[in-house]
Amino acid sequence: MKDIIKLKYCLYARKSSESDERQAMSIDGQLREMQFLAKRDKLNITETITESHSAKESGQRPEFNNLLLGVTEGRYNSILTWAPDRLSRNAGDLGRIVDLMDQGKLTHIKTYSQSFTNNPNEKFLLMILCSQAKLENDNRGVNVKRGLRNKCEIGIRPGVAPIGYRNVLKVNRISTVELDPERAPVIKQIFHKVANLGFSGRMVKKWLDDIGFTTKSGCKMPLSKIYVALQNTFYYGEFQYGGIWYKGTYEPLITKALFEKVQIQLQVTPRQWNKQLFPFKKICICGSCGGSVTAELKYRRTKANIVNSHIYYHCNRIKKYDCPEPYITEQELIKQLIGYLPKIRLNTSYLMQEFEIEVKRLQHLKATVIDEYIPRVEITPHNTGNQSPREYTETQTEMLKEYLLHVLQFGTPEERIKILKGVTSKFDLRNRQLNLLH
Repeated sequence: MKDIIKLKYCLYARKSSESDERQAMSIDGQLREMQFLAKRDKLNITETITESHSAKESGQRPEFNNLLLGVTEGRYNSILTWAPDRLSRNAGDLGRIVDLMDQGKLTHIKTYSQSFTNNPNEKFLLMILCSQAKLENDNRGVNVKRGLRNKCEIGIRPGVAPIGYRNVLKVNRISTVELDPERAPVIKQIFHKVANLGFSGRMVKKWLDDIGFTTKSGCKMPLSKIYVALQNTFYYGEFQYGGIWYKGTYEPLITKALFEKVQIQLQVTPRQWNKQLFPFKKICICGSCGGSVTAELKYRRTKANIVNSHIYYHCNRIKKYDCPEPYITEQELIKQLIGYLPKIRLNTSYLMQEFEIEVKRLQHLKATVIDEYIPRVEITPHNTGNQSPREYTETQTEMLKEYLLHVLQFGTPEERIKILKGVTSKFDLRNRQLNLLH
């Protein structure tokens, strides 16, 4: 007893913050038991260290490192703890403890039911008990991973269900997911608004806030979570876990086609200010809210790994953020605009000026416009200064429309912007249809 009293102890209590040790005695419980034991056996406790950290990995516990540092510096030469597995569940930390005992710096380890000194048999027993704790950890990890794989194979993704679904614990203790009747319809509407109405993430957030939508915790849905949801394949019935794709057995919220349509809308083009030109914005207005029309460039990768670009025109939604007007592709818009060529009003003087420049500059117009009209039309210098507007014949006007058709079909964005300045008619876009305004 005399030798034991001379020993200086550090009381060490640890509880893992991870689920594999949730059943272990709490830190407060360990302290009460070990303080009672110290009082009963008259142990000299000079320091107390507590920690909430897993012991599975070597060298990752800051307070445990301080514990061993105290032994090395001689502040104490013994450790009082609840059980050997509180000290170590891995070979690295166990080796450090045994090494301190071999050096004579760590004299005694006292647990609730056992004692370990610098004795070959006792050190061997300590190593067995700590190795057994490591074996239990390793086996538990293998069993958990096997269980998660089995769960994935039957179509149930482990973890918390995404918003719009809820976790349900069945009678046989198997957790599955089902649609959340309160939130699932709203999440479905989000996908439709992005895919069919061109909503951006910020527009979706404003709409959700306006209708008072909240998450399961009662908070507003942040913008980052909106984008995470829109890119989550779980909603159409597939999920990835451990690098492997699985087919879910739960009820899908949307179709895969709708999901892919949303991904196209979410693709963001690198912004190059004043470089990307959209020629048809200024000749159209939104047919639903009367706002301006804007355009976006989207990229899509095909199955053959070819990247195609597409330009979409739609309402800029400044007047009405939830304007239901859908987008229209530039190709479709040009096709409809060409159909209105016989009816549209033109600034013939401006167009004739551009046409004369084009005749002189572009040789490829010879086969499409010039050969047909030059024999019958005399191109005269355009009006400048204060001269009165020049009258043009019907043949000349038809020639200008052919010229306009050529630029719409084959011109660059710069050429289209320039030539559309000569179109004085305006159009509105309604349900992807271009309508001539009189």
